[in-house]
Amino acid sequence: MTVPAVSVVVPAHNEAGVLGRTLRALLDGAAPGELDVVVVANACTDGTADVARAFGVRVVETAEPGKANALVLGDRACTGFPRLYLDADVELGVASVRLLAASAAAGALAAAPVPRYDMAGASRLVAGFHRVFEHLMRDRRGLSGTGAYLLSEAGHARVFPMPRVIADDGYVHRSFTEGEAGAVPGARSLVRPPRTVVATVRRRARVRRGNAELDRLGHRATARPIGLSEVVTAVRSGAVRVGDAGCYLAVLVAERALLLWRKVRGTDSSWSVDSTSRSTPSAAI
Repeated sequence: MTVPAVSVVVPAHNEAGVLGRTLRALLDGAAPGELDVVVVANACTDGTADVARAFGVRVVETAEPGKANALVLGDRACTGFPRLYLDADVELGVASVRLLAASAAAGALAAAPVPRYDMAGASRLVAGFHRVFEHLMRDRRGLSGTGAYLLSEAGHARVFPMPRVIADDGYVHRSFTEGEAGAVPGARSLVRPPRTVVATVRRRARVRRGNAELDRLGHRATARPIGLSEVVTAVRSGAVRVGDAGCYLAVLVAERALLLWRKVRGTDSSWSVDSTSRSTPSAAI
């Protein structure tokens, strides 16, 4: 039996509206048997599983919610290495998958594409925030925030079985040193961030919660966190506009305020699908 070149796990919770464009981008141009795709429909109440089956990929259904659980279930269904874990709303072409696989074959334990952010329909404040964020993160992103990461067999052994953490990509990123894993410049993913300020702040607050959880688990980040001085330097150098810097700082203040408010109230916010970024038509990767 021929083992597929790359196994792909796509966790999907109520993603019927966007899963088709993700699978279409992934499978277009793939050779027969090149990709073994497993879509894990977790706690879905829509037609996510039906959309996946229409593309001829394997489907695992579970009534238990949670992305980490979906990743584990999909991983168990995989048959070979390397393994790619792809968000259901992120577009990644087979050419980029091949580059990631080639990086693993050359010795990388983990690899990720470089994200391209589609900000069509985003508010001015959100667009400004992301312009600054991308400038500050361009040399330190690694495996986080790209919507996809690929693991070699040796890399997989370090990550799985994956604990039930909020930030799976952050957990994976912190499991490797800089020399063991990283972004592959020629591989590109298309990511659609939240379009509204409220949705952006909620997502940023979730990222902060996820990072704090990883710290508590002993998976601390090795990279120095972004400081205000870096924003000031970027503005002075002309790399970042003053107005965009204001947008960036406004979102950071809002996310901290939201987390403080939740702490005072003793409440938490469960993760839900961001609908603001799921009504944008597909774009070229």
